[in-house]
Amino acid sequence: MVHRKWKILLACLAAGAVPLSILFCVPAREWEKTGVEDEAAAAKVPEKKAPVAKGPPGKAPISRYLVVDQFGYRPEMRKVAVLVDPVEGWNAKDSYEPGPEIEVRQAQDDKVVFQGKPQVWKGGALDILSGDRGSWFDFSELRELGKYYLYDPKNHLRSGEFVIKGTAYDQVLAAALRAFYFNRANFAKVAPFACVGDKCWLQGADYVGPGQDKSARSVRKRDDPKTERDLHGGFWDAGDVNKYTTFMYSVMHQLLTAYVENPHAFTDNLNIPESGNGIPDLLDEVDVEIRFLERMQADDLKGGVLLKVGNVAFGDPKPEASDFPRYYYPESCSSAVITVASVFAQAALVYASVPKLEPRAEELKKRALAAFSHYQKNPKSENCDDGTIHAGDADVSLAEQELRAVSAAVYLYALTNEPEFFEFVEKNWQKSRPFTEDRWSIYDAPVGDALLYFATHPKNASTALAQAILNKKREQSKSDIYVFDPEKSLYRSYMRRDSYHWGSNQARANHGNTVWDLVQYGLVSGEDLERAIERTAGLLHWFHGVNAMGLVYLSNMYPYGAERSVNEIYHVWFRDGDPDYDSALTSRLGPAPGYVVGGPNPTYCQTEQDHVCRVSLFQKQPPEKAYVDFNTGWEPKADFDMSWSLTEPATYYQAAYVKLLSKFVGRPLPSADSQR
Repeated sequence: MVHRKWKILLACLAAGAVPLSILFCVPAREWEKTGVEDEAAAAKVPEKKAPVAKGPPGKAPISRYLVVDQFGYRPEMRKVAVLVDPVEGWNAKDSYEPGPEIEVRQAQDDKVVFQGKPQVWKGGALDILSGDRGSWFDFSELRELGKYYLYDPKNHLRSGEFVIKGTAYDQVLAAALRAFYFNRANFAKVAPFACVGDKCWLQGADYVGPGQDKSARSVRKRDDPKTERDLHGGFWDAGDVNKYTTFMYSVMHQLLTAYVENPHAFTDNLNIPESGNGIPDLLDEVDVEIRFLERMQADDLKGGVLLKVGNVAFGDPKPEASDFPRYYYPESCSSAVITVASVFAQAALVYASVPKLEPRAEELKKRALAAFSHYQKNPKSENCDDGTIHAGDADVSLAEQELRAVSAAVYLYALTNEPEFFEFVEKNWQKSRPFTEDRWSIYDAPVGDALLYFATHPKNASTALAQAILNKKREQSKSDIYVFDPEKSLYRSYMRRDSYHWGSNQARANHGNTVWDLVQYGLVSGEDLERAIERTAGLLHWFHGVNAMGLVYLSNMYPYGAERSVNEIYHVWFRDGDPDYDSALTSRLGPAPGYVVGGPNPTYCQTEQDHVCRVSLFQKQPPEKAYVDFNTGWEPKADFDMSWSLTEPATYYQAAYVKLLSKFVGRPLPSADSQR
């Protein structure tokens, strides 16, 4: 088997590109296997030299160190490129010193439309979290619509191309939403819906054979056909094909809240099977999961809800080829019950506002009430999942279940106006993370969103409880979570060090969502409003390549204009070594576009003493560079394995990012001027 680093070099050469090092070559779309490949690659990256010969600016080599949002900017946004000089980590032997002036040129004719001097960031200090130093180049004055690139005349280097237009992110949002279509369970992916341009990611329906999702059996009585239930539908949770009720809590709430907060971002033309039915495609995807959760709340459970459906065998085949039987835990579990109570209550409110979904709203309301009643009247458990069904533990702590009950009560009060739900919120909201921590919705997005919905609802706005919630949010808004501090991050996307962990991209997206709350609910004005928008936008730009890896953290976004995006993901469909799906660079198709991966994770491989990755140079990377673009599973003797803690996508990462991106789609951005 050809080692990955050589696969990339061969791919570069085959494309007519020039290999600049083990890690990258030009043109940019054939660049690097991003991240630490192995110790030799990390140790032998040569110092980058500017080419001697110069040609037209538009033909200059693309530098990964002229960093921009690879998709572009809306005209009214701040536009700040980061000019990077790496100091620590896998690219420490590279260097870049920008020339005295940087130009913005039109892509179509190389005409200079803006030029200016880069400003050294923080006096040349090192950004500890990225291991880089650098400069900023502010070209916010440029608002003319078009396609552009940055050019450094002294070094004869340029950035990738990007656009300035009001719809800069519309197709990116479409790709991110379509990832839910590709992750539908028990559903064939067929043309034209599974196609982007001339490439199609086709697959037959998975787990629909005998003893599978349409006739899943109790894991306690595997040979008893009387236990069969139809539990088809919904989404694969992440890169695995199991389905978890509890894991859908943040997914469903964040998608529903994204729609409520900005319905203009969501269209009915994303090229999914339901497109054109008069329902925003976002809500069509939500309904895929809602219908599955309805099956999990079977009538004989009397309001109860099943926890999980999945495999008991390891070594999942390709989904469409698998004949593995599927099982469920037969007992209703309180964590699943309160999850469904909360999700169905908010869904009932949203469905009631959409004419073609309104007929289903009353049924969801009844189901939500039945689940909440079941939760209150029956024993609670945090030990329903004994691990027999793989892979993730779907249990939720008793304390966390009570917090989910808060969000359920918020939406049930909005549905029913019954005082018992108001009283439940009043009694329990101060136990929630938005009250006990200073991060509001970063690690408990549904509760934070529910509390703000409650506090700003017209029938609650004058209550002392509503004012207490809003005052708590205002109190937190002065912290480093919210405030844009130019000295905090070279890449303009600061997170505290402890937010770099498995799934850090979900936390980052929720940083942006939490900051945007101030804008959404009118809690800031004037300069504070402008800073909140800039802070949120910086977090979004990070996903689009303004980061220490120079990488778009969505899979295979080349059809949408990315220069360097995630090439491999840990996913049962898009698996390692598959000639069709392994890599966007070296396979026929690579993974489907638009999947959000877990992101940088400094804790990767730290507990596996017998794995080679435990003693690799990965462990010495700065937090922002703690990432490898690969999808190897369990191979302890490989340079890197267990990729799931870095490159696995997940529906909850996806929903958090969709909610963040939707703030910048479909409507004008608010401004201090517009408030006057």
